Amino acid sequence: MNKMKKKYTHLFFDLDNTLWDFKNNSFRALQQTFIHFNLHLRDIAFGLFYDEYERNNKQLWEGYRSGSVRKKELTRLRFSQTLLKFQVDDISPDEMNRVYLTGMPRQNQLIDGALELLEYLKSKGCHLFILTNGFREVQYEKLEVAGLHQFFTRVFISEDVKAPKPSREIFEYAIKSANAKKRSSLMIGDDVEVDVAGALNVGMDAVWFNPGLHPEHDKLEIIPRSRVTRYTISSLLELRDIV
Repeated sequence: MNKMKKKYTHLFFDLDNTLWDFKNNSFRALQQTFIHFNLHLRDIAFGLFYDEYERNNKQLWEGYRSGSVRKKELTRLRFSQTLLKFQVDDISPDEMNRVYLTGMPRQNQLIDGALELLEYLKSKGCHLFILTNGFREVQYEKLEVAGLHQFFTRVFISEDVKAPKPSREIFEYAIKSANAKKRSSLMIGDDVEVDVAGALNVGMDAVWFNPGLHPEHDKLEIIPRSRVTRYTISSLLELRDIV
């Protein structure tokens, strides 16, 4: 297998749910926010509140990536819509978002194997980068608090580039700015459409981090396999077999 390995020198990682455990960290931060505003005293079950927030947040992020929803609308509406569902009208959604975004990057749970993998890749001399759709004000703090910042040469945030994944622009910008070549670059991410298909569409090889072993995604079937290589791993440490 080693003889068949491609030589990847520049690795671009998604951050949330690829290295930084967004699902669990976000859950804890939202729970802290819920308690901060005393919603637990209003006979509202946090589990139901969380599920409603997740539905709203997911839909709004889809709109943000497509350009139909602006950042300010996303951060306000995900809380205003959730509060409305539970008939809460005396809490500012903007203030709730502020408290949530203050607490969220202070959580530091990582995906299993993240630090071990990054140390391995650094020891091999790989150039490592972050390529993320998250908001500028929290992504850098996440990296710092979780001890990840030391591994990365540069962080590319869609808000700064003015183009969210999976757009061609952000991938092309990151590759050029990293002084990398597509044939020796590799994208690693958990979102098959945003991370993987986005990279493959610009001619960049990609790794789908698929810990849940979800079935093949139709977005991957339309990309000619002769142009690019796509890998699937169920744990981060499996990346050592590729790089």
